[in-house]
Amino acid sequence: MTWWHAVVICIVGVWAGTINTVVGSGTLVTFPVLVALGYPPVTATTSNAVGLAPGAIAGSIGYRAELTGQGRRLVRLAVASVFGAIGGTILLLSLPPEAFETVVPWLIVAALVLVLLQPRVSAWVLHRQSDGAGYRGPLLFAMVFLIGIYGGYFTAAQGVMLVAVFGMLLHEPLQRLNGMKNVLSAVVNTVAGVIYAFIAPVSWPVIGLLAVSSTLGGLLGAKIGRKLPPAVLRGVIVVVGLVAVVKLVLD
Repeated sequence: MTWWHAVVICIVGVWAGTINTVVGSGTLVTFPVLVALGYPPVTATTSNAVGLAPGAIAGSIGYRAELTGQGRRLVRLAVASVFGAIGGTILLLSLPPEAFETVVPWLIVAALVLVLLQPRVSAWVLHRQSDGAGYRGPLLFAMVFLIGIYGGYFTAAQGVMLVAVFGMLLHEPLQRLNGMKNVLSAVVNTVAGVIYAFIAPVSWPVIGLLAVSSTLGGLLGAKIGRKLPPAVLRGVIVVVGLVAVVKLVLD
């Protein structure tokens, strides 16, 4: 690794950590850069997953105020994320990379549609709650599990999907949903990262640089994201999601 490779990796690590905390899709910054620097796609994916995990944890800590009173819910959903992440890592190590290239753009588009419809869907959920209907716990658990599989497989844009699902099934302020997203994304990234670190090809120099830089980015993202009003945060989600789709289609 040359010195300028290290500089580039640190820069994209800070950006990825920041954008992951605000909305997600940081992998769509780091993964293409690592491939462009000459790392094999699988090594780039696994090293990225391990290296960005500390940044995801830092972002979650930065959102701790928004997580007040959500402990039990997060523990239940974290279980779904753990099992989903394990399934996703198995898929990455056993299936060809072409498998996700066809499906993932459509998953992101569907998530963006849900994000755009979130205010109306939340109003519908509130109406159901006023009639005594709570959120659909089993459905939420299942959706988080499926997103965990995707996140363990590629990680990019899982935050967009989580916010979309939370907005549809939970009646909470968007910032609280974003805090939940950060925790569950951190769970998926950490579980996948630990597995990849032991049984997959990784680049430890890349992991070290991404770990430090993404942690800084995660702390910065927490400060930026918490100050954004819901409409702005939703707009950022849509823009980043569209960029993710374009990158996946073109690549």
